[in-house]
Amino acid sequence: MVYRPAIIDRGGRYSRHCPRTGYNMSICYMVWGGSNNIERGVTVDLGFSNSTTYDAETQVASIRPGSRWRGVYETLDPLGVTVLGGRAASVGVAGFLTGGGNSFYSAKKGFACDNVVNFEVRLMIIPYQGGREIINANSDENPDLYQALKDGQSNFGIVTRFDMQGFTAPLLWGGVVQYNKTTGPQHIDAYVDWTNKVQDDVNGSAIVFWTFQPALQEIIIVGAYEDTGGNVAAPAFDEFLAIQGNLSSTMRIASHLELTNDLEQPKGYRDIWWTGTIKNDKRVYEKIVALHEELCDFMSAQSPDGDSVTQAMFQLIPTIFTKHSEERGGNELGLDRETENVVMVLITLAVNGEEQQAVAQEQVRKLGDETMAFAASLGSKVEWEYINYAYSWQDPLASYGVQNVAKIREMAAKFDPQGIFQTRAPGGFKISKSTGTAA
Repeated sequence: MVYRPAIIDRGGRYSRHCPRTGYNMSICYMVWGGSNNIERGVTVDLGFSNSTTYDAETQVASIRPGSRWRGVYETLDPLGVTVLGGRAASVGVAGFLTGGGNSFYSAKKGFACDNVVNFEVRLMIIPYQGGREIINANSDENPDLYQALKDGQSNFGIVTRFDMQGFTAPLLWGGVVQYNKTTGPQHIDAYVDWTNKVQDDVNGSAIVFWTFQPALQEIIIVGAYEDTGGNVAAPAFDEFLAIQGNLSSTMRIASHLELTNDLEQPKGYRDIWWTGTIKNDKRVYEKIVALHEELCDFMSAQSPDGDSVTQAMFQLIPTIFTKHSEERGGNELGLDRETENVVMVLITLAVNGEEQQAVAQEQVRKLGDETMAFAASLGSKVEWEYINYAYSWQDPLASYGVQNVAKIREMAAKFDPQGIFQTRAPGGFKISKSTGTAA
């Protein structure tokens, strides 16, 4: 059964009854197939709870959990303000913000979760306690839960409203540039240098990925570059922009919303993702690019119509993110352990049909294992996994470190003492199932 409340209070009452009646429940937000459904239970789809309002006096945007970033930016862009949000318009707000959230503005303001000033949360308290199950978590009220919600996802309750710090934002300069894969060595060199120097220009954001495109039947390279200050071709991008022979470019002055339309994922496929983190080591980049090409060759042989889409993507995670996080009260991501800028790797494979999905899962997992084994052999493996990109076989919560895992477990026990979100709402990554052994 799927229940789609337009009013959160009604949805909360409905979901509150599920554990008492013996039914399980699922809250929709995860990327991997099967995680958003429940057998013999109720799926609570908050998609109709999708409004955004903005208070100009406090500069706070209040966003309902069923929102996607497209709707948020459509509300805020005409006001000349924005918030730290997803870089693809169709990404959901709730999962993004309870998993950290990497943004165009992160070098300037940290993770998106660190810019949430308040979470309104519905707890699953049985028996019903006359409305006291609706609480706020912020720096003054329930500050321990406030910190845990920034990256603990569905382990405590249902977040029914996100209050985010807004700010005045000019138009951005940015877009995507496509290149022939023969420019790969230049892109790797440019990204290594970018990662080393990101703190010199915190307006900048750059993502580079290798992707097999079925329409072309070949691998191309895509660079997504943004300057949040609206500076056209700022010097920080010189090395990227000097790469010759691009196939196409959408670089322009544009709104936050317009740029998020550039980074949409292809629709209609079954998606398999894997993520890991490495030191800024050119040798590991080169290994990943080679493994990605092997994956593309394998899938082309497996799929006669060649209809699959891949990505081997690099996103830097610099220490300046952690600095901004600490200025805003901190989180439980565990990145404060890193003393140098590191790079997050994302591998995606989009295929058709259950048979191809099973093959794809095996191959993506193999690529991930080989990547981290190679990185470890060079001393370039980083024990951190981004929960918003992780797939079902991964354990991203454990990568936050022993102390942070202990804090999340403590919060889950405190605010969900009956363990409803561990046993009766089993979708997603559960702290009760995490090994929590990363130092």
